[in-house]
Amino acid sequence: MKQRYKQHYSRGSNLLTAVFIVVGLLWIVPIIAVAVNAFKTNAAVNQNAFALPNADTFVGFDNFVKGMTFGNYPFWKSVGYSLFITLASTALILICTSMAAWYISRVGSTFTKVVYYLCIFSMVVPFQMVMFTLSTTADTLKLNTPWTIPIIYLGFGAGLAVFMFTGFVHSIPLEIEEAAVIDGCSPIRTFFSVVLPMLKPTMISVGVLEIMWVWNDYLLPYLVLDRTKYMTIPIHIQYLKGSYGSVDLGATMALILLSIIPVIIFYLTCQKHIIKGVAAGAVKG
Repeated sequence: MKQRYKQHYSRGSNLLTAVFIVVGLLWIVPIIAVAVNAFKTNAAVNQNAFALPNADTFVGFDNFVKGMTFGNYPFWKSVGYSLFITLASTALILICTSMAAWYISRVGSTFTKVVYYLCIFSMVVPFQMVMFTLSTTADTLKLNTPWTIPIIYLGFGAGLAVFMFTGFVHSIPLEIEEAAVIDGCSPIRTFFSVVLPMLKPTMISVGVLEIMWVWNDYLLPYLVLDRTKYMTIPIHIQYLKGSYGSVDLGATMALILLSIIPVIIFYLTCQKHIIKGVAAGAVKG
């Protein structure tokens, strides 16, 4: 009986492994296609996007130079705006939502429960439902600059972050915080000196997820920012158009490759922390 169960389990495991390998390859193929086409001429990309570059179609790094020098808007400014918005938004989300989750977990009043469920509800609201209202509100409140758009990202990123932080805070023994209060710590000092260091696994996980989201986001900056003054990398890539709306696909692929390489490296470096943090925030408590 046990032998039969082991054989059945082994077959199921092998089948799942094969399925996940196929799914993984399907996810990798677009990235490989982008990397290959970044070094081909525009005509070659249009003719056969999946063909490898040869002596006639290989252009080296010309597409990268062309993409970064196209138009009157410098590419380095787009990189700077994307970097600032990503880091500022992530830092704001981490600090505000971790404090909110701690308050929700420790107070446990009707008000905190309502706030918690509102945060959870925000995770299932489609962005398309609020995009037009958001654009008008951002213009009215002067949130349409790279220096203020992190506030909007805080609103959209708070749901998942509060959910994960709240689950982890429930697992922290209350006696540790009580000991800090007895030693004379104020609530603010208790949070930053005692609670925040213990939130490190979830902080890393939430930080990685938020960085990947904000860095790659196209729609929200496109709706909110004044595109004549401020462009993030996704918006800059979208505007790689020549006369009569023609698009240089080689240069576009080159800039897309430049934009995804930092995120891929960052994710591969921190993926083990994501698994730990998600498990700690969603299972405990």
